Amino acid sequence: MDPSLLTKKFGDTAIEYLYYDGDGPIVMMLHATGFLPWLWHPIARTLAGKYRIIAPYFCDHRHVEPEDGGLSWMILAEDLCRFCEVMDIDRPYLVGHSMGATVMTIANAAYGSPAEGMVIIEPIFLPEDFYRMKIGVDQHPLASKSIKRRNHWESRQSAKEYLRSRALFKNWDEEMLDLYLSHGMVDRPDEGLTLACSPRREASLFMGGMQYDPWPLLPKLSCPVLVVEGEESENRQFIDLKKAASLMPRGEYTSVAGAGHLIPMERPAQTADMIKEFFSRPA
Repeated sequence: MDPSLLTKKFGDTAIEYLYYDGDGPIVMMLHATGFLPWLWHPIARTLAGKYRIIAPYFCDHRHVEPEDGGLSWMILAEDLCRFCEVMDIDRPYLVGHSMGATVMTIANAAYGSPAEGMVIIEPIFLPEDFYRMKIGVDQHPLASKSIKRRNHWESRQSAKEYLRSRALFKNWDEEMLDLYLSHGMVDRPDEGLTLACSPRREASLFMGGMQYDPWPLLPKLSCPVLVVEGEESENRQFIDLKKAASLMPRGEYTSVAGAGHLIPMERPAQTADMIKEFFSRPA
């Protein structure tokens, strides 16, 4: 099943999204920093039919320079709530990865945007002291790298060879990598391929993640929440997702053996099975 690519305008912005039709309730899926909704495709198509799937693109609908503090995830959470309002979406199921998982958490708890249930994969709940720090782009462990990310390739084949040589992409499912090459890169005349979400946009999103501490919100999540962590995720060194799940009234923690931070890209079939099982439980 191929989705429709649609756009919804509201206020001073517009958000693109993928839509998969179905007869059941809505599942909203929000991607990780610097990525795109097409990376939900192998997962979304297995859920479509039983559910209606909406996967918005949160990269370039607002512009804030990374040196100015970046695009606050609180603003993204507000945009998600407004998007749901204008789309007349009430009590959806929520699935988020990394940035997307954190934005959904803030939207649900801070703005009172209720959900039937949530699956949050590798959310970015940094140590609380981190949110009180004032650092620049060059001091941010992720923004400092993303702003220097390579952003030019002669062909998709050369881009694929490059990505496979990088630790971040080495364990990706083959279809996921092809989707990233097809939709996460843009052909530009006389320039070759560049990233759809530019290095500066990605750095702005990373910087924006420091502007709001989500930890006080976790006890306010009243719906069932499955917190998913990769057994080999580097984030385990500084993010305590077992603690996060324990603070949620109906939180549950699970770990994916052998997976890193990018669980949906590495294990799409297993990710889809987890989502289906969790959302099919009796209320």
